[in-house]
Amino acid sequence: MSTKKSHPIVFVVDDDESVRSSLGFLLKSMGLNHQAFAAAGDFLAAYDPAQHGCLVLDVRMPGMSGIELQQQLNLRGAIIPVIFITGHGDIPMAVEAMQHGAHEFLEKPFRDQDLIDRIQHALAKDAKTRAALEEHDRIRARLASLTPREREVLALMVQGKPNKIMAYELDVSQRTLEIHRARVMEKSGAASLAELVRMTMDVSTST
Repeated sequence: MSTKKSHPIVFVVDDDESVRSSLGFLLKSMGLNHQAFAAAGDFLAAYDPAQHGCLVLDVRMPGMSGIELQQQLNLRGAIIPVIFITGHGDIPMAVEAMQHGAHEFLEKPFRDQDLIDRIQHALAKDAKTRAALEEHDRIRARLASLTPREREVLALMVQGKPNKIMAYELDVSQRTLEIHRARVMEKSGAASLAELVRMTMDVSTST
């Protein structure tokens, strides 16, 4: 198992050194790996989208704001959950951020436990999302290994057509059809027709 998958990182981006220090102490006390950045641009330059974790992000910062950083992450297709830390006057901005996919926002001052709860939820969401994407990739690779004829058989299988009808439509013998059908099941790794249909739908909806 890779280090990235085993050890998610909580990224903290805040221009206030005291905030970075206190959050770092809190995260360390909870046994959570973390990295802190004083500027959004520094985080963006160092961030690897393959790294599991979540982002605790201040809304207002000099230079690139938290909102602008979120927009840049969205443009890059990053899936990291973002928890915004906001002052009272930043609530409208935080609501806008939520509309653009932010995971959560927390108004200052906040209880340590409230932040930890949100971080744990964000890390669980990140793990679930990445696991689903990896599963989609595996399924896509399996289905991509099918021959053109096997793909034709797959298309008819997911329509629920019986072997006799499929053989007629493809102008092959039932025995040949059964061989193609068995290879589709083997290559896809599906244990049943119902699972094959689900796999095919998952791939089509994720593309």
